[in-house]
Formats: sequence, C-alpha cells, structure tokens
Amino acid sequence: MSYQRPKGTNDILPGESEKWQFVEETARLLFHDYQYSEIRTPIFEHYEVIARSVGDTTDIVSKEMYDFFDKGDRHVTLRPEGTAPIVRSFVENKLYGPEYAKPYKTFYMGPMFRYERPQKGRLRQFHQIGVEAFGSVNPATDVETMAMALDFFKQLGIQQIRLVINSLGDKETRQAYRQALIDYLVPHEAELSEDSKRRLHENPLRVLDSKDKRDQKFVADAPSILDYLSEPAKKHFDEVIKMLDALEIPYEVDANMVRGLDYYTHTIFEIMSDAPGMGAQATICAGGRYDQLVEELGGPATPGFGFALGIERVLLTLAAEEVVIPAMNELDAYVVSIGESTNIEALKVVQAIRNFGFSADRDVMQRKAKAQFKTADKAGAKLVLTLGEDELEQGIINVKSMASRKEKSFPLTKIYEDFSGVYDEMSMLEE
Repeated sequence: MSYQRPKGTNDILPGESEKWQFVEETARLLFHDYQYSEIRTPIFEHYEVIARSVGDTTDIVSKEMYDFFDKGDRHVTLRPEGTAPIVRSFVENKLYGPEYAKPYKTFYMGPMFRYERPQKGRLRQFHQIGVEAFGSVNPATDVETMAMALDFFKQLGIQQIRLVINSLGDKETRQAYRQALIDYLVPHEAELSEDSKRRLHENPLRVLDSKDKRDQKFVADAPSILDYLSEPAKKHFDEVIKMLDALEIPYEVDANMVRGLDYYTHTIFEIMSDAPGMGAQATICAGGRYDQLVEELGGPATPGFGFALGIERVLLTLAAEEVVIPAMNELDAYVVSIGESTNIEALKVVQAIRNFGFSADRDVMQRKAKAQFKTADKAGAKLVLTLGEDELEQGIINVKSMASRKEKSFPLTKIYEDFSGVYDEMSMLEE
C-alpha cells in the first residue's frame, strides 16, 4: 500500500518551511511593535463555540466544518477560523478584568480546517495569522489595525495590494437593510441559486457573499448598505474614512462586501493582491469589527476588531511578485575532515564553534574532500575549515574565507579557545 497525505493538505518540507518561518517571524516582530502578545488555543473546540459565533447559515458551519462526536459523546469541531476560539478564551479566562491592559491586544498563528474543494491557495488544512483587539470602540483602532496589516505586507516586500473597506453598521442598520434586501431579492427568488434561496429569508446578507454566477448579476444591482446606516454607524464609518485620509492610506469602498462570517459589525475590510496570476485567491487578508461577539459567548459587552490572513496565500503573493526571501539558515562554518583518524577531532571542532554561538556543520559521510567542499559551497558557508591527517598531526587547521577565497592556518587550540577571534580575523581579510 502507498501511503499519502490526506487530500487538501500539504507537507511543508525543508527549503519551503524557511519561507514560512520568514512570514511568521516578520509577523511576530511587527505585532510586538504594536504591543500585541501571542495567544495559543486548542486546535479543536466545542461545536457550539463556532456555530454560535460564525453563524448557522454560513457555508463554514453548514458545509465545511470537520465536526464529530468524541468518545465522551461531546460535539466538537476542528477550528475553521481563529476569532471565535480567541473570544471563547477571552471570556473563559476573564481577560477583560481590571488587571489586564485595555485594549487587550493579542495575535495567533496556526492551522485551521475546512472541508472544501482543494484548489490553489485553498486547502482543507490551511494556516492563518490573525490579530484581535478587545475593548475599544474608537474608530482609530479600526484604522490602526488596518494600517498594521498593510505594514506587514510592506515589510514582506509585497507592493501590489489595495485596501477595500465597507461598513455593516449596527443592529439598527442591519434590521433596516435586511428588509430592503429581501424586498429587492424576492422578485428574483426563482432565479437564485439553491443556497441563496435558502439564505434569503434566514440571512439575506449571505446572498451578497455568493460566488454563484446566477446570484452575482442580482448582487451587482442590490441596494447599498451604506444608504441604510444609522446615525451612529454613519458617524463611525465617516471617522474611519477621515482617519485613513489623515494617514494618506489609499482605499476603495465596496458597498457589496459583507465577509463570510455573521459576527461582523461596522467596519470590515479586505486587502486584495493585484499581482499577476492570483485570480480567485486575490483576497490575502480580511477582517473587521465585531462588537457583539464577546457578549454572544457569555462575556460582558466588549467591542472587538481584528483580521486574519492565510499564510499559503501570502506565499503565493510573494511568488507572484517575485519577492526574494532572505535565507533563514545562514551557515557560518563548515568543517571538512579528510581521513578516518580526523573523525573525533572534527566532531570536537564543530561543537566548539557551536559553543561560541556560531552555526556550523560538518561531513559525517566520510566523502572525498571535493564532495565536502561542494556541500559547503552549496550551503553558503562563510568559512570552510579543513582538517586532514597531516594537519591533525601538526595540531593546526586550515580556514578559508569563501567570500575572499583567502586561507590561513590556525592552531587547533585557537579554535577551542577563541573561535570568535578567528571569525573576526577571517572577516577582516574580506575587506
């Protein structure tokens, strides 16, 4: 039998995993600058946590969740998105308490799971990086968070992106707009897709999120939610726009954008990639405000704002823009050992180098010198240290700078006692 990975999943192999580390480390450094701290929640949650947060009528809950009953007959699901588990943790651990900073700012990264048709940039196990800020109703939080997302892509070297925004308003807005949308769609009900017929009376805003061509022609002429914003909702959105203008951040307003989750209120946004070949996977980051979700999961009324981005799509964007990702595994020194009698001493040398805080590797396959030098060159070693039987007998080792191609012999004791000095001396030869 041939064993293969499950459909819709990927093995992230060495060579590729370094790209992931670059994306993740860039996020960690930037989020820390904005005073966000990392949170890690379980990969599976109680079904009700997701269904109550995301919404029963969404595709995620109705079609895509990996849910099952465990051995204790508890209904659980692999997490399909990040915000609901974070909110559950926020409430359960009382992170809204007076001893915690306000707003409470946290970020996460890890795998998510949705049962859908695998395609480029859309997998059954995919990986997200996200942030959540709890406690602020200030539109400045909306803008600051969107600015942080844009800053993240800028630091990665991604340039062909644009910010698209909309407002879903408050409860009063949603009620007025819901009825207007039903009134508009009902005359066309027979022509809608089966999913949209079902959603029309349950949650008509979901129709706006449909990718079915039968629905999209009606969505294009649907009434704009911006015409139904309550006074407080309009004031909030106007402030968001004013602040984006103040920061000179370009944006587009798309009145038909609703996002695929029910918990959003007020500001929502997407960051789209205009890089060639992205196609249907052009949305590389999305988020918005969710002012009722904490209360919905049993906590005190607490506003929230956040976003999530897919690592797989970020990597597709980096490739599409031909961004060169810096090497993560730089090799300071490679030890070439020639002859069986040098095996122990080569082990001592490579460990001594590591003990000084440098990255080092050596040959353990007893290959010929030429093959070892080839490996050192391919790995990008800065220094190559050669130890043969003659050098061992003399108590010396040859060190070569791969940049300058200059060589110098050092006593083995110098390597053990002061490799940092050896490294600095060889670096000076490059100048």
